[in-house]
Amino acid sequence: MPSDDVVERSEREHRPSPIDVHVGSRVRLRRTLLGMSQEKLGEALGLTFQQVQKYERGVNRIGASRLFDLARVLDVPIGFFFDDMPDAMGGNTALRSRLNGFAEHQEGFEDDTLHKRETLELVRAYYRITEPSVRKRVFDLIKSLAPTD
Repeated sequence: MPSDDVVERSEREHRPSPIDVHVGSRVRLRRTLLGMSQEKLGEALGLTFQQVQKYERGVNRIGASRLFDLARVLDVPIGFFFDDMPDAMGGNTALRSRLNGFAEHQEGFEDDTLHKRETLELVRAYYRITEPSVRKRVFDLIKSLAPTD
């Protein structure tokens, strides 16, 4: 019978890394924003939807070549998967800004807001508006309804 110490260490080793969970959640966020199913993403990558599920939950770690493929299929830079990472997990904003070559970190939505179904449906509907002037008016309307800080 294994000791409690061995069992505890074994359980810790099988728990997903917080970074893997974060990267997986970013994969899920982008896939959902695109209106893409896990099956479609899996097909594009040569994976089953179960493998995509494991990546999205952080159970399976995403290797460099797979991350490259995900970035290509989801049409985002690789740095997207590490955006909004809490500082406690190594999410150093200044370092990311230098690596990405972009402006400083954008303030705005909390990460939980981006994961709500309502937010994702709103963004998808917004981008289905094909006429740029109509889309701009909708954007202006929404901004005008929101309280100012």
